[in-house]
Amino acid sequence: MGYSLTYNRCEEDFMKNEQIETSIDDLPLNDELVSAYLQDNPEFFNRNNELMTGLRLADNQRGTVSLVERQQQQLRQQVHNLEDEITQLMSVASHNENLFVLYSDLYLRLLDCKSADELLDCLTQTTKELLSLSGFKLYLVSAVDSAHDSLSKNDCQGVMQNRLANSDYYFGRLQQSEQQLIFSHQSAGSVVLVKLVHDNCDLGFLAISSEDAHHFDPRMDTLLLSQFKRLVAKLLKQHLAI
Repeated sequence: MGYSLTYNRCEEDFMKNEQIETSIDDLPLNDELVSAYLQDNPEFFNRNNELMTGLRLADNQRGTVSLVERQQQQLRQQVHNLEDEITQLMSVASHNENLFVLYSDLYLRLLDCKSADELLDCLTQTTKELLSLSGFKLYLVSAVDSAHDSLSKNDCQGVMQNRLANSDYYFGRLQQSEQQLIFSHQSAGSVVLVKLVHDNCDLGFLAISSEDAHHFDPRMDTLLLSQFKRLVAKLLKQHLAI
């Protein structure tokens, strides 16, 4: 009786295995099956080493290449991509270093200013000459005793509420009416607006423009600007008594 049960179980297992093998053999060969097989059998090419050089793959430049040659091509491309990334990182690092030096020199020049007009002259000159940007304007909430050209003569309170209500910075483009209020007849491709705050009091904002519509981008870093705006706000408070 026990022998009969064992025999029957063996027969059932054999039939199941045979059915599985048959069902696998009957499956249509496709990319997914071949890929899965090669991943599950990493020793395949060790057992069939001649395929590494025997198989030929289509190549746009050389007609056909072997698997080894294709792998070499891919590795060379990866190295090339890494070299490009390193070059870009070095370029960004160099640019950031130049900006840091420029801002450091600017801070010293601003601290040496003896009057409000001298301070505004320094800011205007730095923007246009050192940073190679097209325009600089300063809007102040309170009236001041100065007729400097960099001071916006129009009421820009609406621009400030629209662009700087929830942020200390605005990067991007302005509507034509906003450009007119801030820069008068000067066109601006893109701008950065920097809110000036001192002792929790809004003083106004700096507006710097570029002719390039893509120069100022919302993704730009604000670390240097955050230090810059605090210093400018403090100095304006001192020189203009606002």
